[in-house]
Amino acid sequence: MAVMEDVMGEFRGRVLSVASECVPLVKSGGLADVTGALPGALAAQEWQMAVLLPGYRGLAARIARPAEVMRIDDLFGGPARILSGRAEGSEAWILLLEAPHLYDRPGGPYLDETGQDHSDNPERFGALCLAAALIARDGLADGWRPDLVHAHDWQGGLVPAYLRMHAPGTASVLTIHNIAFQGLAPASRLHPLRLDPRDFYPGGPLEFHGQIGALKAGLVMADRVTTVSPRYAAELALPEFGMGLEGVIAALPDPVAGILNGIDKAAWDPARDPAIRPYSARAKKGRAANRALLFGEYGLEDGHGPVLGIVSRMTRQKGLDLVPGVVAPLLERGLRLAVLGSGDAELERAFEALAAAHPGKVGLKQGYDEALSHRIYAGADALLVPSRFEPCGLTQLYALRYGAVPVVAPTGGLSDTVIPASPAALGAGVATGVMLPRVDAGGLSLALSQLCDLYEDPAAWRRIQANGMAADFGWDRSAAAYAALYHGLTGGAD
Repeated sequence: MAVMEDVMGEFRGRVLSVASECVPLVKSGGLADVTGALPGALAAQEWQMAVLLPGYRGLAARIARPAEVMRIDDLFGGPARILSGRAEGSEAWILLLEAPHLYDRPGGPYLDETGQDHSDNPERFGALCLAAALIARDGLADGWRPDLVHAHDWQGGLVPAYLRMHAPGTASVLTIHNIAFQGLAPASRLHPLRLDPRDFYPGGPLEFHGQIGALKAGLVMADRVTTVSPRYAAELALPEFGMGLEGVIAALPDPVAGILNGIDKAAWDPARDPAIRPYSARAKKGRAANRALLFGEYGLEDGHGPVLGIVSRMTRQKGLDLVPGVVAPLLERGLRLAVLGSGDAELERAFEALAAAHPGKVGLKQGYDEALSHRIYAGADALLVPSRFEPCGLTQLYALRYGAVPVVAPTGGLSDTVIPASPAALGAGVATGVMLPRVDAGGLSLALSQLCDLYEDPAAWRRIQANGMAADFGWDRSAAAYAALYHGLTGGAD
């Protein structure tokens, strides 16, 4: 086939991934890393995946040799077409939904230029879901048709509803990356979204507290639901983590499958990373050079203690509101802080005040800079992730790979990926990081004090660092789990 280069004899089946972001084209969080890495990981498991992505402004120009593979005459108020091709700098096949009336506008994927939600987000992402169902029903111009559709988060939540209407029998999977975002819309949007009104009634698949619930619809109507770590899968059924959907989760006929996210080990490789001075677990001299460069970049003075990096959105979910109130005594112990992030205005001001009060001890750079994030992982001694909830988390995985000891909260994927430096783990020589005993100011203070204690024991520190760098959090095992799930839903050939 000319466009998708499909050789079905080499694959067990075809999967259409439906997502709102995907590296290297558009990224606001870890979802993009996952959707960008999965196609290559699944190809090794003999499953072919294409990624359906909204055609945000400027993305079409970043698709190599795009070919039109579908036209839709009227997609919620205007014509649309689907372009197929490779993303620049990636081997992933992208199906780009070009609908200028929905996507060609200033702002980001979710927010306008004033920082508010695009008012037509229900239609923008409903259109993405409907297009996926039409691909499943009609196939593309080159004959490619998915055996299964894999939707991500609320932006893909309506995929199973549209499949039921347009392509019944097509298997579907929904992955929850963060249940806090649920895609609610007024009931008055039911007709404009072309949804089946028979599915909207109290307690029905589309209804959630009188509104259309995109994520709830996906949970109830998908053939299987997954999430991004085993611990988060268990947490979702609890009121403190389920965000009002815990009852829906508990009532699912099959338990939510917790499949841990992986990382792209080629993109995140300290021995080959062009953004840093290269080094490896066996030859760490380059790491000292990166540490020195980080000191210069952030204007830090050496306090002979650990350099603690933060690479994060500044939100209460991430636990960063706890940092300014507890870090000052630890700065006197030699701890240094290098922060990269932006988000909540009040939190930004708190970190600005912290940096101003402690020049040479706290460095702050606001916004997001991909290359700088790599330099922090490579130059910081440790990385802080004190999230109140964290479905999986990727920053702690990058930190482990780069030899920055993660300091994490006891939740979600953080618990599944970091072995805390308890006396037993230290004695057995298996610890890979430090874990807060609880997510509050006292817990953070205790964890950072332990971090400073460990740093003062060079042998213990080197062991923890080496353990982290030796851990394997690539996609192999997780891709095999997805492949087994797909196989079970489609009866793919052995």
